[in-house]
Amino acid sequence: MRALRILLIMAVVLGGVFVAVDRVALYFAESEAEGRISFADAETGSTEVSIKGFPFLTQAAASEFDRVDVTVKDIRASAAGREIRISEIRAELSQVTLGAGYTSATASRASGTAVVSYAALTEAADDGVTVAYGGDGKVKVTGSVEIPLLGRTLTRSVLSTVTLVDGDTVRVRADEVPGEGIPGLEDLVRTKTDFERAIGGLPDGLELQKIEVAPGGLEISVTGSDVRLAG
Repeated sequence: MRALRILLIMAVVLGGVFVAVDRVALYFAESEAEGRISFADAETGSTEVSIKGFPFLTQAAASEFDRVDVTVKDIRASAAGREIRISEIRAELSQVTLGAGYTSATASRASGTAVVSYAALTEAADDGVTVAYGGDGKVKVTGSVEIPLLGRTLTRSVLSTVTLVDGDTVRVRADEVPGEGIPGLEDLVRTKTDFERAIGGLPDGLELQKIEVAPGGLEISVTGSDVRLAG
C-alpha cells in the first residue's frame, strides 16, 4: 500500500509538472506566433493568438493545431489608392498546419468577422466626406458640394445603404437626396456621398460573405479554406 501511495503521488506530481511545462510552452508559442503572423499583400498592426486544445506539446510535435483563434488589427493594403482599411479581423482557424521551421502557417478552414470602423470608411471616402452610424442599419454620409449657379457651397447629410458587391467591394449609396428644386443638385451630392471601395489586405483564401451596419462599424462575415497566414 505504501508503494502504491508513492506511485500515485509521483504520478500526480509528474502530471502537474507536465501541465505546467505544457502551459509555459503554450505561452511562448502564442507570443512567437503573434510576431510571425502576416498577410502577403498588407501591413498589419497588433496581433493576438490563442491556441486551443490540450495538450499543446503533442500538437506542436505534429506541427498541426485543431483550432487557433486570431485577432489582427489595422490591416492596410500595401497597394496605393483608396482601398478600405480593415480595423480588425477576428477569426477562428481550424486544422492549422505549420511549415518547416515554423516559418509558415495555413488553416484548412477559417471563419470570422472583419470590422471596418467609420473612421476607416471616412478615410476611404472622397476628401471632405465623413461617414458615421445612422441607425437602423444605415450610415450617415456628410459632404459639401459647390453650386456654380448659386455661387455657394452646400453641406448635406444623407442616410445611405451599404452593400457588398462582387465579393470584395463595399458600395455606399444614398437612399434619397432632396433636390430642393435646384437643377442637378442630387447628382452633385451623389458625386460626394455615393462611392465604392475595394476591401484590401485580406489573406489568400479568405472571402467576404455578408455585411452588416452596426454602431461600432461595418461588420463583414468572412470564411475561407486553405488560408495562408504567414510565410
